[in-house]
This record gives sequence, structure tokens and C-alpha cells, in this order.
Amino acid sequence: MGELRDRFWELPLGTLTRPEWEALCDGCGRCCLHKIEDADTGEIHDTNVACKLLDTGTAQCSDYRNRKAFVPDCLRLTLRIVEQVSWLPSTCAYRLRADRRPLPDWHYLVSGDRDAVRRAGVSVVGRVVSETDAGPLEHHIVDWPSARRSRYAQAAEEEEGA
Repeated sequence: MGELRDRFWELPLGTLTRPEWEALCDGCGRCCLHKIEDADTGEIHDTNVACKLLDTGTAQCSDYRNRKAFVPDCLRLTLRIVEQVSWLPSTCAYRLRADRRPLPDWHYLVSGDRDAVRRAGVSVVGRVVSETDAGPLEHHIVDWPSARRSRYAQAAEEEEGA
């Protein structure tokens, strides 16, 4: 993948190397879900329908390198557009770092645990259906919950309230 600098995720996004940029992804899979835009209001609705390339059991793209050949409208998230992509979840590492906020403690770069994203309730693993099986998107609108608060955040809030 290339060499990664120590704590690179704390650096400004514009200073990251390509391997560091790719490693910033938490692997939640939510950017690979279909969205529906309301034609009247412009509001974006989330669905639980995954791109045909998303492995619904791992939330990993089955052909990441060649994805645009199979899914031409697949978005390649770049520094240039990260702040313009309004539908990225609030938990997305790219969104957080673009806003100069720290990564959550469940992010694998912080926790050292790739499965922490699932335990935090952020991952789509086991919660989505492939577009090849879904049927009409309108039947799959969901309201994704926010990530569970970290033990650190819970303790800090309890301490403040005490």
C-alpha cells in the first residue's frame, strides 16, 4: 500500500499521500449505498441498498481497483470534492478531517481494531441488500443511526454532569 507516516490521520488532508488518503477510510461502506434525491426538495434519502460490487458481509468493494469499469457513476472521493459531497455520513473520516475534527475512538487507525466500526453501529455489514436483489429503491429508505458514543465520550459527559 505504501509507507504510512505515524499518526498521519491528524495531518491536514492536503498533506496526505495517496496511500494515506486510502488508509483514512474506516471501511463502513455507507458511501457505497444508493441514495434517493427528492425531485421537489433536493433532500437526500439514505437507503439500505448497496452497490453491486459491495460485499454485504464485509462492507468492502469486491473490485475496488476496477470499480469504475463496472459502476461508471461510482464517485472517487478526492480532496477537491470532499467538502462538496453533502451525503457523506457525519462519521466519515474524510468529512471529519475536512472539518478539522479528530477521528472517533472506534476508527481502526485510533483503536487498532478493524471490527470496531461495526461494534460502534456505523458499518453496513449485515444491514444492507445488494442492488441486484433489492427491487425499487423507494422500498428501502432508512434512517441510519449515529455511531454509539465512545466510552471516553460517555465518561467525559458523566464527569461533567457530576
